[in-house]
Amino acid sequence: MSGGNRVPRVLAIAGTDPTGGAGIQADLKSIAAAGGYGMAVVTALVAQNTRGVRSVHVPPTDFLAAQLDAVSDDVTLDAVKIGMLAGREVIETVAAWLHRTRPPVVVIDPVMIATSGDRLLDADAEQALRDLLPLADLITPNVAELAVLAGRAAATRWPDVLEQAREVSAAHDVIVLAKGGHVEGDAVPDALVDVGGARLDGREVVEFPGARIATTNTHGTGCSLSSAVATHRARLGSWEPATAEAKRWLTESIRHGASLEVGRGNGPISHFAGMWARGGTATRPAPEQVEREWWEGVADIRTAIDDLEFVRGLSDGTLPEEAFGWYLAQDALYLRDYARVLAEASRLAPTLDEQAFWAAGAHGALVTELSLHTDWLGGITPPEPGPTTTAYLDHLLATAARGDYRVLVAAVLPCYWIYADLGERLRRVATDEHPYREWLLTYGDPAFAAATEQATRIATRLASDADEATRRAMWRAYRASAEHELAFFAAPSVPAS
Repeated sequence: MSGGNRVPRVLAIAGTDPTGGAGIQADLKSIAAAGGYGMAVVTALVAQNTRGVRSVHVPPTDFLAAQLDAVSDDVTLDAVKIGMLAGREVIETVAAWLHRTRPPVVVIDPVMIATSGDRLLDADAEQALRDLLPLADLITPNVAELAVLAGRAAATRWPDVLEQAREVSAAHDVIVLAKGGHVEGDAVPDALVDVGGARLDGREVVEFPGARIATTNTHGTGCSLSSAVATHRARLGSWEPATAEAKRWLTESIRHGASLEVGRGNGPISHFAGMWARGGTATRPAPEQVEREWWEGVADIRTAIDDLEFVRGLSDGTLPEEAFGWYLAQDALYLRDYARVLAEASRLAPTLDEQAFWAAGAHGALVTELSLHTDWLGGITPPEPGPTTTAYLDHLLATAARGDYRVLVAAVLPCYWIYADLGERLRRVATDEHPYREWLLTYGDPAFAAATEQATRIATRLASDADEATRRAMWRAYRASAEHELAFFAAPSVPAS
């Protein structure tokens, strides 16, 4: 069994299908869809498509042995799925390797009967395959193959399938996954059969109901199911949940097979249909990538802020006191409602750590607003917010009212990030003679720098985890706030109308 959350390492041993629906190609897709890391050893090169097999080339068995040893000498395997074994020597080569390596989970899909009903193996090879079965934990024959292994005529009723599965399980000391896809009726049951029940918690038969799907996209279903079961068994640790999960996945994949429009015969299943529907195919950027893209995405705004008359005057000490006082008054008014916005972020936050962080930010905004009011404005009540201040606050308050925590966090980030960046540079010019020295030192406060780092981590992680639509909404809110920051810094330099 795969330990912890580690991805199961699953080796498929089978022939090829150049159209990708069956054989080793289907095995690898199924293993990946089941959450495993798939590896492949090729037993035969098959020229086939959705309408049939045209030719088979079997490489020398010493090359097959070399492939098998190359994998097992380097990789610790969690499961092995075995499919097409074309001939006695091939079967014996695989058997010898299994005896040497003893993988923890072995599933054999005994490929013996072609879709046409023709036997694929001669008598010697069929006997060699029977001798191989006791080395497996589970075998997954279809109805025709089960009948050959049981020495009976192919069953047409489900009870007869179960009876043949019992006979094969007892004869070879193996669990049989009996499949009802070829029996009469609309029901398509499957069942795990283990005579004695030692490997199924004391039960000899565990059935899994199913309904027939009207489709011709069934090419490679046997290969796909057996590989999925092997992978889930390595991941989940027991056969019943592994089979149930694999069967649900196969049903979903069969339903979506026709949408692939592959081939003019019996088409393949859509191995990743469920994953595509639930997770999509778009990549998600890492948090550090989001951070870089967002910061570079407002480079024009940051440059424009640096070039503002207000910022240049604040930096070199030539800013008129009237402009500075107007800015402080508007900042005090801004911080009052900004604290409300941060409090709403705290209320919406999903974790205690984030709740505490935004609550501390709201408290800090109020403390700073009080300090501005008493220390810098002399206790004088600031005037009404100007149009720029009002527009910025309307943007933040509207974003908070919409209730999407992720977008709100993106909207408040520029007030941390742009201020911290500008403040660090302004702090460096705060000489003893600078008229605004005390104010400039508050810009570069180490505690605010640390809070900015945490706000950035929260926002970029949320953006990294979000779906594409939410990530776009976060970017728009972030960019809009950055533009409001530029307007806010520019406002003191705009002559009153």
